[in-house]
Amino acid sequence: MDKLSAEQRHKNMAAIHSKDTKPEMIVRKGLWSRGFRYRLNSPRLPGHPDLVLKKYRTCIFVNGCFWHGHKSLTPNPISKGEGDDYLLTDSECCKIPKSNRDFWVAKIRRNQERDIEEQRKLAEMGWHCITIWECELKPKKREATLNSLAFTLNKIWLEEHAVIGKPYPKQEEEDNMLKAAEDSARR
Repeated sequence: MDKLSAEQRHKNMAAIHSKDTKPEMIVRKGLWSRGFRYRLNSPRLPGHPDLVLKKYRTCIFVNGCFWHGHKSLTPNPISKGEGDDYLLTDSECCKIPKSNRDFWVAKIRRNQERDIEEQRKLAEMGWHCITIWECELKPKKREATLNSLAFTLNKIWLEEHAVIGKPYPKQEEEDNMLKAAEDSARR
């Protein structure tokens, strides 16, 4: 049973904002301190990504574990193929409220479906999508998450600019190099 009254819960949920959240601010500060520059909540892209790094053709979504059902979507063993292929269950970082459970399950499921659709559209447009989860930004995991994000962005940039896997140009034969050095020394 919920510890708060319906009015208290409503007031609490209404106070939760979708922009400039603490997890988003952690990612923004981490990227900025590592030299990455970005735009916020681009309205021109599907899903209005939290951060857009145009140079890297990458969109970053900083998702709250509760609102997007992190690690809580599991295959339904008794699925009849009628849209019930997956169950929404509690996970270590996402607890579904016991009161009005059907509402929350439907809401979180819609959020997950929308996230998948928006990322599919972005991928079709040639954008890379990275999702950072709120639980990955806890103090013990924060530095590793931000370092991994920086590594991934650099790898994307190198792959986009065909630097990775590109062989070095053939060097001149050593005899020609020595001969050129001798010719310039005689002058």
